[in-house]
Amino acid sequence: MQQLDETAAAPPEASSAAEIAYAEVKTRILDGALVGGEMVSEGAVAETLGMSRTPVREAFLRLQAEGWMRLYPKRGALVVEVRPHELEDVVEARVLIETDSVRRLTRDAERAGEVAAALAGIIDRQRAAYIAGDLAGLAEADIAFHATIVDAGGNALLTGFFATLRDRQQRMVARSLWRRDDRTEQVLNDHELLARLVAESEPDAFEMALARHIRNTHRELLP
Repeated sequence: MQQLDETAAAPPEASSAAEIAYAEVKTRILDGALVGGEMVSEGAVAETLGMSRTPVREAFLRLQAEGWMRLYPKRGALVVEVRPHELEDVVEARVLIETDSVRRLTRDAERAGEVAAALAGIIDRQRAAYIAGDLAGLAEADIAFHATIVDAGGNALLTGFFATLRDRQQRMVARSLWRRDDRTEQVLNDHELLARLVAESEPDAFEMALARHIRNTHRELLP
């Protein structure tokens, strides 16, 4: 008789718990609550979340596969440290991907106008969040702005890769960035310029403006 694969027959509750554990631990890594070099215990996470160790172990395995953690049997999981010059690499990759999307948009002026209009709407949301002092809303709108540009390129592989770059950048740039009024105003002004260059189908100017925007926003962190 063929033996059943117990992992394949796991109840929905187990998968849901593993997703919760994954999302919680990854968020803590990206927000800097768990820093590189820190050991994390399955038991501690399980107790905090009110679940068994099994879904936490599944979450740790997934985070290890994505490069966020390194597991050590009977010791726990080590949060992987940020590599030297990683932010510089992320910035360079982001500029390449977003500019490629804008170059693709130059083939369709109508589509470029639609994307620019969508970007303008996101800028309005971001400005409203700024006025309201909503730091989470500011960060989310910033993500949406750049993701909209990448999505417009129509390359699913690049869209997926960009999401991983965004996660890595979030880990290195704390949300405290948005507490600085001068920096936030500059980000909003930069976004308005980038949206205009998308509408005007100016990929070369967009590339220079984007590189300047990212570097100025994170200049204290870049080498």
